[in-house]
Amino acid sequence: MGWRRDEVWFEVDVLWFREQPRQPFAAIALELPALPSFSSPAETGLDGSRRRRMEAQAVRKRRLATRTVPAVALVLGSASMLSFAALRPASAGQRTGLLQEDPPSQTFRFGLASLEVADVPAPPVVPPAQKLVSREAVYEPVDWHTATSVGLPYSGRLVDGTQLPHAGADWVTWNPNTDSVPNLRHRLYGNERTIRAILSVVGAYRNANPDAPRVVIGDISLRDGGRMDQHVSHQNGLDVDVYYPRLDRYLSAPITTSQVDRALTQDLLDRFVAVGAQVIFVGFGTGLHGPSGVVVPYPNHENHMHVRFS
Repeated sequence: MGWRRDEVWFEVDVLWFREQPRQPFAAIALELPALPSFSSPAETGLDGSRRRRMEAQAVRKRRLATRTVPAVALVLGSASMLSFAALRPASAGQRTGLLQEDPPSQTFRFGLASLEVADVPAPPVVPPAQKLVSREAVYEPVDWHTATSVGLPYSGRLVDGTQLPHAGADWVTWNPNTDSVPNLRHRLYGNERTIRAILSVVGAYRNANPDAPRVVIGDISLRDGGRMDQHVSHQNGLDVDVYYPRLDRYLSAPITTSQVDRALTQDLLDRFVAVGAQVIFVGFGTGLHGPSGVVVPYPNHENHMHVRFS
Protein backbone atom coordinates (compact mmCIF):
# COMPACT_ATOMS: atom_id res chain seq x y z
CA MET A 1 0.00 0.00 0.00
CA GLY A 2 1.43 3.44 -0.97
CA TRP A 3 0.59 7.07 -0.51
CA ARG A 4 -2.50 8.38 -2.27
CA ARG A 5 -3.26 11.96 -3.16
CA ASP A 6 -6.39 11.93 -1.03
CA GLU A 7 -4.62 10.52 2.08
CA VAL A 8 -3.05 12.46 4.96
CA TRP A 9 -1.00 10.47 7.54
CA PHE A 10 -0.77 11.71 11.11
CA GLU A 11 1.91 10.47 13.50
CA VAL A 12 0.15 10.04 16.82
CA ASP A 13 2.63 8.89 19.46
CA VAL A 14 1.00 9.54 22.83
CA LEU A 15 3.39 9.13 25.78
CA TRP A 16 2.53 7.14 28.85
CA PHE A 17 1.03 9.40 31.52
CA ARG A 18 4.19 9.22 33.69
CA GLU A 19 6.23 10.52 30.73
CA GLN A 20 4.02 13.50 30.05
CA PRO A 21 5.57 16.90 30.82
CA ARG A 22 4.10 18.76 33.78
CA GLN A 23 1.63 20.98 31.92
CA PRO A 24 -2.14 21.25 31.50
CA PHE A 25 -3.64 18.47 29.46
CA ALA A 26 -5.07 20.93 26.99
CA ALA A 27 -1.58 22.07 26.16
CA ILE A 28 -0.56 18.67 24.83
CA ALA A 29 -0.36 19.02 21.07
CA LEU A 30 0.08 16.46 18.36
CA GLU A 31 2.81 17.29 15.91
CA LEU A 32 2.06 16.90 12.26
CA PRO A 33 5.04 15.49 10.37
CA ALA A 34 6.15 17.05 7.14
CA LEU A 35 4.54 15.36 4.20
CA PRO A 36 6.95 13.60 1.89
CA SER A 37 7.79 15.05 -1.41
CA PHE A 38 5.77 13.34 -4.13
CA SER A 39 8.60 13.84 -6.54
CA SER A 40 10.56 11.14 -4.70
CA PRO A 41 9.51 7.57 -4.06
CA ALA A 42 7.10 7.49 -1.11
CA GLU A 43 7.63 5.13 1.81
CA THR A 44 4.74 2.76 2.24
CA GLY A 45 2.39 3.79 5.02
CA LEU A 46 2.40 0.43 6.80
CA ASP A 47 6.20 0.10 6.81
CA GLY A 48 6.66 3.70 7.86
CA SER A 49 4.19 3.36 10.69
CA ARG A 50 5.91 0.22 11.94
CA ARG A 51 9.35 1.85 11.71
CA ARG A 52 8.23 4.97 13.56
CA ARG A 53 6.60 2.87 16.25
CA MET A 54 9.80 0.87 16.79
CA GLU A 55 11.89 4.05 16.93
CA ALA A 56 9.52 5.58 19.48
CA GLN A 57 9.73 2.44 21.62
CA ALA A 58 13.52 2.56 21.51
CA VAL A 59 13.47 6.21 22.58
CA ARG A 60 11.16 5.41 25.49
CA LYS A 61 13.37 2.52 26.60
CA ARG A 62 16.46 4.74 26.57
CA ARG A 63 14.60 7.42 28.51
CA LEU A 64 13.40 4.95 31.13
CA ALA A 65 16.85 3.39 31.46
CA THR A 66 18.32 6.73 32.47
CA ARG A 67 15.85 7.35 35.28
CA THR A 68 14.96 3.90 36.60
CA VAL A 69 16.15 3.19 40.14
CA PRO A 70 16.51 -0.22 41.77
CA ALA A 71 13.51 -1.49 43.66
CA VAL A 72 13.69 -1.71 47.43
CA ALA A 73 13.38 -5.22 48.80
CA LEU A 74 12.68 -6.42 52.31
CA VAL A 75 14.82 -9.50 52.85
CA LEU A 76 13.69 -11.93 55.49
CA GLY A 77 16.70 -13.89 56.61
CA SER A 78 18.24 -15.46 59.68
CA ALA A 79 19.25 -12.10 61.14
CA SER A 80 16.38 -9.85 60.08
CA MET A 81 12.69 -10.38 60.07
CA LEU A 82 9.46 -8.43 60.33
CA SER A 83 7.53 -10.11 63.11
CA PHE A 84 3.94 -9.56 64.14
CA ALA A 85 3.44 -9.78 67.89
CA ALA A 86 0.19 -10.44 69.66
CA LEU A 87 -2.28 -7.69 70.41
CA ARG A 88 -1.78 -6.11 73.80
CA PRO A 89 -4.71 -5.05 75.97
CA ALA A 90 -5.39 -1.35 76.11
CA SER A 91 -4.49 0.46 79.29
CA ALA A 92 -5.56 3.86 80.52
CA GLY A 93 -5.01 6.48 77.88
CA GLN A 94 -3.66 3.99 75.33
CA ARG A 95 -5.17 2.40 72.27
CA THR A 96 -5.11 -1.28 71.59
CA GLY A 97 -2.50 -2.13 68.97
CA LEU A 98 0.26 -4.50 67.94
CA LEU A 99 3.08 -4.98 70.37
CA GLN A 100 6.14 -3.08 69.25
CA GLU A 101 9.60 -4.51 69.32
CA ASP A 102 11.46 -4.83 72.57
CA PRO A 103 14.66 -2.82 73.25
CA PRO A 104 17.02 -1.44 72.20
CA SER A 105 15.44 0.14 69.12
CA GLN A 106 12.26 0.38 67.08
CA THR A 107 12.53 -0.42 63.40
CA PHE A 108 8.89 -0.50 62.33
CA ARG A 109 5.87 1.18 63.89
CA PHE A 110 2.35 0.09 63.01
CA GLY A 111 -0.12 2.93 62.72
CA LEU A 112 -3.86 2.73 62.16
CA ALA A 113 -3.54 3.45 58.46
CA SER A 114 0.03 2.75 57.43
CA LEU A 115 3.36 1.16 58.24
CA GLU A 116 5.89 3.78 59.26
CA VAL A 117 9.63 3.19 59.17
CA ALA A 118 11.31 4.66 62.20
CA ASP A 119 14.49 6.67 62.00
CA VAL A 120 17.50 4.37 62.12
CA PRO A 121 20.20 5.79 64.36
CA ALA A 122 23.78 5.88 63.19
CA PRO A 123 26.08 3.21 64.65
CA PRO A 124 27.05 4.40 68.12
CA VAL A 125 30.52 5.67 68.82
CA VAL A 126 31.67 3.41 71.62
CA PRO A 127 33.78 5.23 74.22
CA PRO A 128 37.02 3.70 75.43
CA ALA A 129 35.89 0.58 77.25
CA GLN A 130 36.99 -0.57 80.65
CA LYS A 131 39.10 -3.64 81.17
CA LEU A 132 38.53 -6.36 83.73
CA VAL A 133 38.56 -4.99 87.28
CA SER A 134 39.72 -6.88 90.36
CA ARG A 135 36.89 -8.61 92.26
CA GLU A 136 38.41 -7.45 95.53
CA ALA A 137 37.29 -3.84 94.99
CA VAL A 138 34.70 -2.44 97.40
CA TYR A 139 31.26 -1.75 95.91
CA GLU A 140 27.99 -0.29 97.11
CA PRO A 141 25.81 -2.85 98.96
CA VAL A 142 22.31 -3.73 97.84
CA ASP A 143 19.45 -2.11 99.77
CA TRP A 144 16.83 -4.86 99.70
CA HIS A 145 13.06 -4.27 99.62
CA THR A 146 10.10 -6.61 99.24
CA ALA A 147 8.49 -5.47 95.98
CA THR A 148 5.19 -6.01 94.26
CA SER A 149 5.18 -6.39 90.48
CA VAL A 150 1.79 -5.15 89.27
CA GLY A 151 0.31 -6.05 85.89
CA LEU A 152 2.20 -7.31 82.87
CA PRO A 153 5.78 -6.58 81.74
CA TYR A 154 4.39 -4.39 78.94
CA SER A 155 1.53 -2.88 80.96
CA GLY A 156 2.33 -2.60 84.65
CA ARG A 157 4.21 -0.90 87.45
CA LEU A 158 6.59 -1.66 90.31
CA VAL A 159 5.96 -1.00 94.01
CA ASP A 160 8.91 -0.74 96.42
CA GLY A 161 11.51 -2.21 94.08
CA THR A 162 15.16 -2.99 94.83
CA GLN A 163 17.88 -1.06 93.04
CA LEU A 164 20.81 -2.89 91.48
CA PRO A 165 23.99 -0.90 92.24
CA HIS A 166 25.48 0.58 89.06
CA ALA A 167 28.61 -1.58 89.49
CA GLY A 168 29.72 -4.61 91.48
CA ALA A 169 32.44 -7.20 91.70
CA ASP A 170 30.86 -9.20 88.89
CA TRP A 171 28.94 -6.65 86.83
CA VAL A 172 28.80 -3.16 85.39
CA THR A 173 25.74 -1.38 84.03
CA TRP A 174 25.22 0.03 80.56
CA ASN A 175 23.17 3.08 79.56
CA PRO A 176 21.55 2.40 76.14
CA ASN A 177 20.73 6.08 75.65
CA THR A 178 24.31 7.31 75.92
CA ASP A 179 26.07 4.04 75.02
CA SER A 180 28.27 4.30 78.07
CA VAL A 181 29.05 2.82 81.48
CA PRO A 182 27.40 3.16 83.99
CA ASN A 183 23.64 3.23 83.60
CA LEU A 184 21.45 5.74 85.44
CA ARG A 185 20.41 4.53 88.87
CA HIS A 186 16.69 5.12 88.35
CA ARG A 187 16.73 2.64 85.42
CA LEU A 188 18.00 -0.22 87.61
CA TYR A 189 15.01 -1.04 89.83
CA GLY A 190 13.47 -4.49 89.89
CA ASN A 191 11.56 -7.00 91.93
CA GLU A 192 13.96 -8.31 94.61
CA ARG A 193 13.62 -11.81 93.10
CA THR A 194 14.88 -10.40 89.79
CA ILE A 195 17.84 -8.71 91.49
CA ARG A 196 18.72 -11.85 93.47
CA ALA A 197 18.60 -13.95 90.29
CA ILE A 198 20.91 -11.51 88.50
CA LEU A 199 23.45 -11.52 91.34
CA SER A 200 23.29 -15.32 91.65
CA VAL A 201 23.88 -15.86 87.94
CA VAL A 202 26.68 -13.34 87.44
CA GLY A 203 28.47 -14.57 90.59
CA ALA A 204 28.33 -18.24 89.55
CA TYR A 205 29.31 -17.30 85.98
CA ARG A 206 32.41 -15.42 87.12
CA ASN A 207 33.40 -18.16 89.56
CA ALA A 208 33.23 -20.72 86.74
CA ASN A 209 35.00 -18.37 84.31
CA PRO A 210 37.54 -16.39 86.38
CA ASP A 211 39.08 -14.83 83.28
CA ALA A 212 35.72 -13.68 81.90
CA PRO A 213 34.91 -9.97 81.91
CA ARG A 214 32.31 -8.62 84.28
CA VAL A 215 28.76 -8.99 83.01
CA VAL A 216 27.29 -5.87 81.38
CA ILE A 217 23.75 -5.28 82.67
CA GLY A 218 21.39 -2.91 80.87
CA ASP A 219 17.95 -1.59 81.79
CA ILE A 220 15.69 -3.26 84.35
CA SER A 221 12.78 -0.94 85.27
CA LEU A 222 12.18 2.57 86.57
CA ARG A 223 11.82 3.23 90.29
CA ASP A 224 8.00 3.01 90.11
CA GLY A 225 7.87 0.96 86.92
CA GLY A 226 5.63 2.01 84.05
CA ARG A 227 6.53 3.09 80.53
CA MET A 228 10.25 3.35 79.87
CA ASP A 229 11.90 4.98 76.88
CA GLN A 230 13.36 2.52 74.33
CA HIS A 231 11.16 -0.26 75.69
CA VAL A 232 7.64 -1.59 75.44
CA SER A 233 8.15 -3.99 78.34
CA HIS A 234 10.43 -3.46 81.40
CA GLN A 235 7.43 -2.00 83.24
CA ASN A 236 7.07 -4.11 86.39
CA GLY A 237 10.59 -5.07 87.46
CA LEU A 238 10.68 -8.54 85.88
CA ASP A 239 12.77 -7.80 82.75
CA VAL A 240 16.50 -7.21 82.47
CA ASP A 241 18.79 -6.69 79.48
CA VAL A 242 22.12 -8.54 79.65
CA TYR A 243 24.70 -7.71 76.98
CA TYR A 244 26.71 -10.52 75.44
CA PRO A 245 30.32 -10.91 76.63
CA ARG A 246 32.82 -9.64 74.09
CA LEU A 247 35.84 -11.48 72.71
CA ASP A 248 38.02 -8.43 73.37
CA ARG A 249 36.83 -8.39 77.03
CA TYR A 250 35.70 -4.75 76.78
CA LEU A 251 32.87 -3.80 79.11
CA SER A 252 30.53 -2.40 76.47
CA ALA A 253 27.70 -3.54 74.25
CA PRO A 254 28.84 -5.49 71.16
CA ILE A 255 28.36 -3.67 67.88
CA THR A 256 28.33 -6.81 65.71
CA THR A 257 27.79 -10.50 66.43
CA SER A 258 31.40 -11.14 65.36
CA GLN A 259 32.49 -9.44 68.59
CA VAL A 260 30.46 -11.82 70.77
CA ASP A 261 32.18 -14.57 72.76
CA ARG A 262 29.63 -17.26 71.95
CA ALA A 263 30.93 -19.82 74.46
CA LEU A 264 30.75 -17.42 77.40
CA THR A 265 27.40 -16.09 76.19
CA GLN A 266 25.90 -19.59 76.00
CA ASP A 267 27.21 -20.31 79.52
CA LEU A 268 25.60 -17.11 80.81
CA LEU A 269 22.30 -17.89 79.08
CA ASP A 270 22.24 -21.46 80.47
CA ARG A 271 22.62 -20.09 84.00
CA PHE A 272 19.64 -17.75 83.58
CA VAL A 273 17.62 -20.72 82.32
CA ALA A 274 18.71 -22.74 85.37
CA VAL A 275 17.52 -20.11 87.88
CA GLY A 276 14.04 -20.11 86.37
CA ALA A 277 13.87 -17.43 83.70
CA GLN A 278 10.44 -17.49 82.08
CA VAL A 279 11.69 -16.44 78.64
CA ILE A 280 14.97 -15.19 77.18
CA PHE A 281 14.91 -13.29 73.88
CA VAL A 282 18.09 -13.64 71.80
CA GLY A 283 19.25 -12.55 68.35
CA PHE A 284 18.72 -14.67 65.26
CA GLY A 285 22.39 -14.46 64.26
CA THR A 286 23.87 -15.35 67.65
CA GLY A 287 23.55 -19.12 67.40
CA LEU A 288 22.34 -19.29 71.01
CA HIS A 289 20.08 -22.16 71.94
CA GLY A 290 18.06 -23.49 74.86
CA PRO A 291 14.74 -25.02 75.82
CA SER A 292 11.96 -24.39 73.30
CA GLY A 293 9.62 -21.67 74.47
CA VAL A 294 12.19 -20.34 76.92
CA VAL A 295 15.00 -19.26 74.59
CA VAL A 296 13.24 -17.35 71.81
CA PRO A 297 14.92 -15.67 68.80
CA TYR A 298 13.54 -12.16 68.40
CA PRO A 299 14.41 -9.08 66.30
CA ASN A 300 16.87 -6.47 67.58
CA HIS A 301 18.56 -8.72 70.11
CA GLU A 302 21.86 -9.25 68.32
CA ASN A 303 23.89 -7.57 71.08
CA HIS A 304 21.97 -8.51 74.22
CA MET A 305 19.65 -11.09 75.73
CA HIS A 306 16.37 -9.93 77.23
CA VAL A 307 15.70 -12.04 80.32
CA ARG A 308 12.17 -12.11 81.79
CA PHE A 309 11.18 -13.66 85.09
CA SER A 310 7.69 -14.81 86.06
